[in-house]
Parts: sequence; C-alpha cells; structure tokens
Amino acid sequence: MPATRGIRSLARRTFGFEQLRPGQEEAIRAVASGRDTLAVLPTGAGKSAIYQLAALLIPGPTVVVSPLIALQRDQVQALLANGVDAAEANSQVGAAERREAFDDFGTGDLEFLFLAPEQLGNPDVLDEVAAAKPSLIVVDEAHCISAWGHDFRPDYLRLGAVAGAIGRPPILALTATAAPPVRAEIVERLGLRDPLVVVRGFDRPNIALAVERFTDGDAKRAALVERVAEAAGAPGVGIVYAATRRIAEEVAEALDARGVRAAAYHGGLAAARRRETEAAFTGDRLDVVVATTAFGMGIDKPDVRFVFHHDVADSPDSYYQEIGRAGRDGEPARAVLFYRPEDLGLRRYFAGGGGAGPDDVAAVAEAGLTDVDELVAHTGLSRARVISALTLLEDGDDPEEAKEARARVQQSRVDMMRAYAEARGCRRQVLLGYFGEPLEEPCGNCDRCEAGAEVAEIGHEPFPVHSRVAHASWGGGQVMGYEAGTVTVFFDAVGYKTLALDLVADGDLLAPA
Repeated sequence: MPATRGIRSLARRTFGFEQLRPGQEEAIRAVASGRDTLAVLPTGAGKSAIYQLAALLIPGPTVVVSPLIALQRDQVQALLANGVDAAEANSQVGAAERREAFDDFGTGDLEFLFLAPEQLGNPDVLDEVAAAKPSLIVVDEAHCISAWGHDFRPDYLRLGAVAGAIGRPPILALTATAAPPVRAEIVERLGLRDPLVVVRGFDRPNIALAVERFTDGDAKRAALVERVAEAAGAPGVGIVYAATRRIAEEVAEALDARGVRAAAYHGGLAAARRRETEAAFTGDRLDVVVATTAFGMGIDKPDVRFVFHHDVADSPDSYYQEIGRAGRDGEPARAVLFYRPEDLGLRRYFAGGGGAGPDDVAAVAEAGLTDVDELVAHTGLSRARVISALTLLEDGDDPEEAKEARARVQQSRVDMMRAYAEARGCRRQVLLGYFGEPLEEPCGNCDRCEAGAEVAEIGHEPFPVHSRVAHASWGGGQVMGYEAGTVTVFFDAVGYKTLALDLVADGDLLAPA
C-alpha cells in the first residue's frame, strides 16, 4: 500500500495540490493497493484527483468511462496541462486522432484513455482496450448505472461485464450523489469485490435552502421570473431548472423580455446550439440558463450564485445534484424551489415509465443475439429498451414485476420531494437525512430555520441510522434518518416511507432485521 508521504508528494509535484481533501487519500490508497472502491463525494470535492493520483501510482494504463464528451474534454485538457498523457476517443474525435489514441494506449504511451460507455459495447473497441491490459477502470458518474436513479444511462448496465472482458482490473466508481440504496446497486451492478465505500461531505452549508409555495401556476411563473431578474443584477450567474422543454423555452423568453441575458437548454436543441449555450454560460455572456436536467453535468463554474427550480424535481437525488452546482467557490449561494403541490402529479405520471416490458424481453430472448447494435436492428427496439431487456434476462427478473417495482420506488422518491417541500422543520435535515447523513442540529441557513420554525425534539431513535429493519407488509428496509417525530425507511420492495415514531412504538410496525 502506498505511503501517505508518497501520495502527497505526487499530488504536490504533479498537480500542485498542497493538501488532500477528506476522503481522497483513503480512496487513493485503496485503489493503488488493488481494491475496488466506490467514492461518493460532493461536486467540487476532488473526485477526479482520486483516479488521477491512484492511476499514476499503478503501472499500466487506465480506462476512464465518462458519459459526457464535454466532461471528457475538460479532464483530458487538465491532465495534458499537468504533463500527463491523456486522450479522448469519443464520436466527436476525428478518425485519425481516434486511431492514434488507441495505438498509443496499446503501446503503453498513453496513461489515460477516455471513452463513453456506449463505445464499450462495440466488440472492436473492447478488443483493443483488452489488448492494452489496463490496470484500472474508472467509472465516472457511477450513479448512472442505477435503474432507479435520476440520471439512468442504459449502457452503464453492461460495465460490469465489460470489466470482466478486459481482464477485470480494479474498479473505481465515482459519483457526487448517491443515496444508500443507489450505492448498493452500484456495487452490485459493477460487480465490485469487497469494495471500500468512501462517503464524505454531503452538506453544502453555504447554499441557503428555501421553498416558495403557490396555488396558481401563473403566479408561480411570475414570481420566479421576478426573482431571477432581481438576482441577475448581482455578480455571478444562475441556473433555472424546468420539467419540460416547452417550459424551459417559455421561461427563457420571459426572462429575455425582462432584459435578462437568458437561454434555454434541453435535449431537443441541436448539438451545436447546446455547445454554444454552454460556452456562453461559462464565458459570462449569459446571466442564466433555463434548462431541463440535460444541463449541468460536467459544468464546473464556481460563481453560480443561484439555482432555482420552476418545477419540483423527480427525486431528492436529482434535486441535490442540481442545487450542488451553486456556490462551488464556497461563497454564499441560494437554492429555491418554486413549489405547487399539483406539480407533483406530473412527476408521479413520469415515474412509472421507461424500461423494457414483457414483449420487449421476449423479442430480445427469441432473437438469440448478444450484440446490442444487432439486437436494435433485428427487433426495431430502442437501444435503451434492448439493454434493459438484456439486463432483465441476465438477472432473471420478471419484466412486469420489475417495472412495477421500479414505478413504486420512483413514486416514493417523488413523495420524498413533497416531504422536503412541505417540511415543518429544518429543510437541510430532511435533505441530508434522505442520503443517510443525519444533521444533528438545525442548519440556520434555510427558510424554515430563519422563520424561527419550532423544531420538535426527535426523542428516542429506536433503530440506528443505516440499520436494517423489517415491516410485516413492506418487507426489509434500511433506516435513512429521523426528523421531527418521524423516521424515514427505504424498503427494498416499495421504496421510501416516512412513519410517525409514536405509531412505530405503539404498533410494533418495525423490527430489527
């Protein structure tokens, strides 16, 4: 196992780091010693440094799987600037440059090769990567592997098999936000072996949390536009998240009419337009971007002073990652949810969708093929449905039951957003409790705390946080946290449930598992 002094010396010499942040050194030591590792650190806490330093301590090249081309490009440029050989080989790289990257990787002249997950579904790419005998595979944005998660990417589901096909080097999985059930799925899906799980620093105390509640949709829209117009006059920039492309366009137009330099961003825009908007935002030529969830991953701008949500997010996972794009410089920032209870209906409606159905699974099974592209051509199904069907076949799950289970969990996450929006006590305690990272005292930097909300004593906690419990109807679950006389449990079969502690005590609703 590498010595602490050696790790710190390498960090200072190569990247100019005077010190390592909490959790970094622990994860680096584990990876460099050959142990599978899952590192869950907030955005801006130095996840990239973990794989970069660990890889440089291990002989042999490193494969970095990353879902966004912009993120790959930024990391490659940063490595090159520090004298470390790295290259991207994604679809936006020319054929000659891509060929050179694979050749250099195969001869050992390239330390880091960045690939998108879908590229590793190509047998030719997989063969070239395997021939290079990589000593480490890094899975960035690892929460994308979770079928229950907020940013699911079907191609991530096959990365466990990919690791086996290239010689099964140690795996390092990185993510900025993953509730305990998602962490467990990352470990299972990637096939991590006795992994070290490092979780640090979920709290972002410099971000002030608030919810503004409305009964009328027009009033909500007008209030948001007014708040953005006010905020746009101060230094820094902001992001507004919207549930649909149409809303993003409408809000951007309303802001533009108020003299705010605003642009919409969503998956329906041409790639060139999206890149143009990203460049304008990072180059301070925009005051605000109004976006669907398509915007933000890989955007590392330190002076985002506010993140406003026109619509309630689909889960605390999504909400936490989106507001985490504010205040990365450590200076004060604001996160405001413009909340109308009726908006939850839209989220619940979408919560049941997606994934392969029984007919899709049957079509894939009958085809007798294993290559994803061949199955897409043969069955006429989308790539996402083909991969979902293959996963269900590999797991042996009943497709209908699996879809129903997914819908229950997704809808329970929507319910947890309602619990956050309608919290009686400290909002930060509710949000951190969802991630199983309890905050002992009210934060003092949310609207509930500032309003002097009376915080009820939690009192006796009958089960430790993170412990396993059982319910007669809902089966086994994990205790996530306590808040103002309630306990939140994630049940494997039905998702999140919030129970009154007095009912738990009086009715023996839960038992240690």
